[in-house]
Amino acid sequence: MDLAIIGAGAAGLTAAIWAGRTFPHAQIALLDSAQKLGAKILVSGGTRCNVTHDQVDETAYAGSSRNSIKKVLKRFDVPQTINFFRELGVALKREETGKLFPTTDNARTVVNALLNEIDRHNIDLLHPRRVEQLIHTPTGFQLIGSWGQFTAQRVILATGGKSLPKSGSDGHGYQLARALGHQPTDRVFPALVPLTLPKDHFICGLSGLTLPTTLEVRSGNGKKIASFTDSTLCTHFGLSGPSILDISRYYTAAKFDDPNAQLVINWLPDLTQQTLDHTLQKLGKTTLLRHFSPLLPERLLRTLCAAIHLEPGLPADRLTREQRRALVMMLTDTPLPITGDRGYQYAEVTAGGIPLSEIRLETMESRITPGLYFCGEICDVDGRIGGYNFQWAWASGYVAGISALK
Repeated sequence: MDLAIIGAGAAGLTAAIWAGRTFPHAQIALLDSAQKLGAKILVSGGTRCNVTHDQVDETAYAGSSRNSIKKVLKRFDVPQTINFFRELGVALKREETGKLFPTTDNARTVVNALLNEIDRHNIDLLHPRRVEQLIHTPTGFQLIGSWGQFTAQRVILATGGKSLPKSGSDGHGYQLARALGHQPTDRVFPALVPLTLPKDHFICGLSGLTLPTTLEVRSGNGKKIASFTDSTLCTHFGLSGPSILDISRYYTAAKFDDPNAQLVINWLPDLTQQTLDHTLQKLGKTTLLRHFSPLLPERLLRTLCAAIHLEPGLPADRLTREQRRALVMMLTDTPLPITGDRGYQYAEVTAGGIPLSEIRLETMESRITPGLYFCGEICDVDGRIGGYNFQWAWASGYVAGISALK
């Protein structure tokens, strides 16, 4: 083969399509270990596939330097992505959040369109074929698996990270990269992942409750590291929802560096401690339940009051100064004793991977092994929820695809 692409997820499929378009006479093989392709695409966005976001820039990403990420993103931006899918017969629509979905609201539309384009360019799609070994030879690369072996002049690694291992991205790609001289980051961990609390924590008793909150990661000395305001879901194991998924990687990363780092939640994201304290002092005989009923679910208010031994039916003017301060802190600055996360099985993406410093960003070619290219989640790039990780897949896949056979 002229080119072998290992991994037929979002990035690998994109790389194969653009390689086929750019080099129509090349012999291209796309290999994947999965029986059914596109598993991650099919489950994304609640099975609707959040293809991208209407506004994407490097500030939505973490991992490698944002300037490096920016260089790749600008090569294949959101308008180009929209046009690419339009060419494949997939019209996209924008929702209020800025997220872009196929008008069919069906992720299968996206997978089918990508696979049809692969077929149109006569790319050999081989699956299930897991590449167990990748060896650099004087003439290219040797790909070896239980199915046999073949050679390719160039290789694109698009194996993903470790998130959703049932889909095939179980971290094996890092081993293939290591064998060719690359070193993944020291820290590889789940990102966009729900967080767990002690089983007896009062939040676990609020399972099913959803509301907007502000979450903040702070260092041991109180310095703000990251903050997100979005919908938060209380669950039987702890916390989930967009705000938690977005902040999870920043919390985990902070704990690596500072064991005393903590996560706090403001149940009233529109209010500061000072504003709330001032309001409580002016409520007079209005009860806490009556005042907060338009602002918080009653179940939550009763639970928060119980945690500080306060009767929610109490008139505000009967609060002692200490009780008022305790209530303000509980409503706007509740510390969360996080015990961990739900792991790669529930993570939407992997933090860490092959550093972009080891890759030539204008082509996505390895700086260490000529003829080897990278794209997608195997790279040390992870974005927020909202289509950002797919946009990285489309952009990096495009750059690798158009460059691999030049």
